[in-house]
Amino acid sequence: MSNNAKTKEFYLPKLRRLVQLVFLAVMGKWIYYGIFRCPFIVPFVNCERCPVITCWGRITAYFFGFWLFIPLLAVFLGRAFCGWLCPSGFVNQLLGKLAVTKLKVRNKYMRLAQIGMVLTVLIGLWVYFAYDNPRVMIPIRTSDEYFNAVIMSVRFSDWYWAVRTVIVVSLIAASLIIANFWCRFVCPVGGAMELVRKISLFRVYKTAACDNCDACLRKCEMGTRPDEMNCTNCGDCLNVCHADAIKFGRKGKNDDRQ
Repeated sequence: MSNNAKTKEFYLPKLRRLVQLVFLAVMGKWIYYGIFRCPFIVPFVNCERCPVITCWGRITAYFFGFWLFIPLLAVFLGRAFCGWLCPSGFVNQLLGKLAVTKLKVRNKYMRLAQIGMVLTVLIGLWVYFAYDNPRVMIPIRTSDEYFNAVIMSVRFSDWYWAVRTVIVVSLIAASLIIANFWCRFVCPVGGAMELVRKISLFRVYKTAACDNCDACLRKCEMGTRPDEMNCTNCGDCLNVCHADAIKFGRKGKNDDRQ
């Protein structure tokens, strides 16, 4: 490995962690509110009507075009939002480092595991359109916005809101058993971007020089290979291939030829 490659291997993951920390500081509170304080069953999609004015999601009430950012990013860079920007993804990656199993296997049946993403998308759409995304009563003003707020929200909310919250937290905590469980097999946003990823303009991909050594698979936090299911364009694998078969950019037809 050249000195330039070693430098990139050292700095790129650290740059990604820095970006993730910045977005955790910027968007982390919104994610927290969406899980524990949002009065709607499907969070993050009715922020303009939310009475919790301290939630940063209220920005969408004034700048609805904010919602264009994620799909546009997916068109250009696939699931880069998951690998570089998503606060929930960052927390899942930290939990994944403590996971019982990393589940890094190359198996065609692993695709079936993404049924979880499909189900969460379908359930979310069903609740949103069939029931108009019901709003439940939760305490708006509390002595603090964290521990007491969570306790009171669960205690005084409708049972189905509490069940939804417990299920989401449990699935995120499952990343302590299977690394990045939520991001890989459950997250509805990741599931939607997984479809767009296949047509994204720029991506991390394998060339025909790949000899299936799986060095990239062993390196990947998401337990995948470049341009395959759950690839988030994080770039961690760019400099681990002994055959230099991993690139970033627009994939051309010649890249699949020997």
